[in-house]
Amino acid sequence: MTNLATEKASILHEALPYIRRFRGKTFVLKYGGHAMRDAELRESFARDVVMLKYVGIHPVVVHGGGPQIDALLNDLGVVSERVDGLRVTSDETMRVVEMVLGGAINAEIVSLVAKHGGRSIGLTGHDDAFMRATKVAPFESRAGDMVDLGRVGEISSVNPEIVRRLSDAGFLPIIAPIAIDEEGRSLNVNADTAAGAIAKALEAEKLVLMTDVEGVRGASDTIESALTESEVEGLKEKGIIAGGMIPKVDCALDALRGGVKQAHILDGRMRHATLLELFTDEGVGTLLRTDK
Repeated sequence: MTNLATEKASILHEALPYIRRFRGKTFVLKYGGHAMRDAELRESFARDVVMLKYVGIHPVVVHGGGPQIDALLNDLGVVSERVDGLRVTSDETMRVVEMVLGGAINAEIVSLVAKHGGRSIGLTGHDDAFMRATKVAPFESRAGDMVDLGRVGEISSVNPEIVRRLSDAGFLPIIAPIAIDEEGRSLNVNADTAAGAIAKALEAEKLVLMTDVEGVRGASDTIESALTESEVEGLKEKGIIAGGMIPKVDCALDALRGGVKQAHILDGRMRHATLLELFTDEGVGTLLRTDK
């Protein structure tokens, strides 16, 4: 047997205990960043989630699409304002958000899954009104101005019945982060937050947040393979976890406090990152868990 064949066999043997352990469990995967923009990585991700389904795990995909929204807004000549890193979503911008997230991107992922032998159905919060949100209240920006973000929402409730039924019937739910308010109007919600809320509602085994960094860095500036809740809070207090990583770890910790068993932050720029993180002893990202 060649060295390559031996290595592949070793990986398969290493994965078997994890496959047995997680068979029948639900994994919620937030899919975004570079993994969505690179053609090879898109194909890799689709193959990976189809494989998860084939081995008896129930993946649920929640996708982002910020750069794609920006590109279409630019093509249409629509000015998209951001305040403190948050998109101001006018009625016109919301229509573009729905076209990109609920239309083009969602359909593309569904098609990729079908290409690799899987069955999937695209969803937004409008379907069975399963994801509801309230409009974000006006707030004072860092510059001291009062800001109204428009059609941006905070998730208020998730009824997972439609997602669970589709998953149990053999389908792979592909969810765009568009929720509805009490009047049934669309609200743009953060994809990480949506994934966390859906994971809690489904009582998922795992929440996986795909990013454009290798994982969470610790005090020695190396990627931590695992961190507990108290360790994360300590790194935040010391300023080691900072910037854009803070909302991601906060999302993961909120999911853990809500009953999700484990959360992972991993590098979506790596081919098969999801499988390597979930089904190998070493992993390739950072596993977050409660202190218990």
